[in-house]
Amino acid sequence: MWRRRVRARFALIALAALGFWALADLTLKAGPSLGGIGQAGGFLRRAWPLDFPPLGEILTQVGRTMAVVLLATLVSVLLGGALAVAATVGRRFTAGASRVALTAARALPDVVLAVIFIRFFGLGALPAVLAMGLHSAGMVGRLYAAAVEQADRGPQEALRAVGAGRIQTFCTAVLPQVAPSFLSIALYRLDINLRISAILGYVGSTGIGTELAMAFGRLDYQRGMAWAVVLFVLCALTEISSGAIRRHGIPARLCKVVAVGGVLAVGWAIVASGVLEVDLAGNWLETLTLFWPPTTAGAELGTALLTTVQVALAATALGALVAVPLGSVAASNVAPNRFVYFVSRAVVLIVRSIPELVLAVLFLLIAGPGPVAATLALAVGASGLLGKLVADSTEQLPPSPALALRSVGASRLQTFFGATFRQGVPDLVSNLLYQLDSNLRAATLLGIVGGGGIGLYLLQAMRTREYAVVTMILLLLFAVVLSLELLATRLVRRIR
Repeated sequence: MWRRRVRARFALIALAALGFWALADLTLKAGPSLGGIGQAGGFLRRAWPLDFPPLGEILTQVGRTMAVVLLATLVSVLLGGALAVAATVGRRFTAGASRVALTAARALPDVVLAVIFIRFFGLGALPAVLAMGLHSAGMVGRLYAAAVEQADRGPQEALRAVGAGRIQTFCTAVLPQVAPSFLSIALYRLDINLRISAILGYVGSTGIGTELAMAFGRLDYQRGMAWAVVLFVLCALTEISSGAIRRHGIPARLCKVVAVGGVLAVGWAIVASGVLEVDLAGNWLETLTLFWPPTTAGAELGTALLTTVQVALAATALGALVAVPLGSVAASNVAPNRFVYFVSRAVVLIVRSIPELVLAVLFLLIAGPGPVAATLALAVGASGLLGKLVADSTEQLPPSPALALRSVGASRLQTFFGATFRQGVPDLVSNLLYQLDSNLRAATLLGIVGGGGIGLYLLQAMRTREYAVVTMILLLLFAVVLSLELLATRLVRRIR
């Protein structure tokens, strides 16, 4: 046990050192310049008062956005679930191929997939559904596979002892155990896809993201920020609703009603999203040949990729500085009183509900285009997600060590650092690795809207139709994501 704790502390120190090295190398200053603050103030003055569109238009775009997000999440759950089962239940070759497919899906940026599908199917909802769905399948499948691997092996071994097959054992002994986790992961992915839909609006998606991109594109900040507020409220409501379901589950008496409602919701989403309105564009075989063989075309992709990795590391470190204390007091077993608990939870919810695109726009005005703006935007978003993960994992820690210290007169602060924090270090390292993985892909996306790094070259290659360069960038991202995946898996196993 003590060796695992030492490994966890060493991993935590190493991640912190890498994060602050990235901060120093990106020359991230302690605070924004006065000129940047003045520019942000001028932007806010130009954006006020907010120019909300008519209620009917808001409801229409909200409906389209939620329909696309719902269908994309359904695709990710079905595909990710199938790959997760194959990765954990299948034979060696099938399991290995499934894990490679999950890693490849996570490495492919949503925006690139959307551009590719737009060339196949034209503008509309279908490219957005397929792009978000295929990318999300990688993360959903990874989390599903982790849930299956953590299931109690006793019932599985009992069924196999009497001759049950792999699939029969999974359906009978594993699926009932992991069903709540599967539902929680699906709802969590729904929240993420809703925020991603804003960025896909920049490449021709439908819904609020498109309206947001069009408004900012014509410098109509009053309408653009109005749509940003609408998206924020929608994200907050979705987070509150899905969070309530994750915490309390679905009552058994309502399962049939929920199942029927889910089927009706999918039918409505198909109609409301316009996903069936497909405009087959161009020759598919000719389009595919444009992506091969990969080339750099003289671009310094290695340096740009290093910048993107540094942005992810720096944002994770900055986010952790806020998330650890915030998430700790947002845990019911650490918060000094109910008021602090509810306020902390509210702050975490508000920060998590702000789309990264909106944060990027604000920080681009403060810090100017480049990796600094992307780092600050991702750091704010990371503080919300990490804060929630820290709070949830802290509440699940065994209470006996903390109670033992309190019984001998230790203060709250002494109890926290002597028992609670020490117990939570392995979970914290795991959460930091997960956040780093998420920030790496998000840094690529924010690079497309001005955050620098590999995303800038990706945007240029897509605009100039240098698809062979796009392929090279995807291969580089796949190598980095795969390396991070292998490192995280090995590290988590050694500290658990």
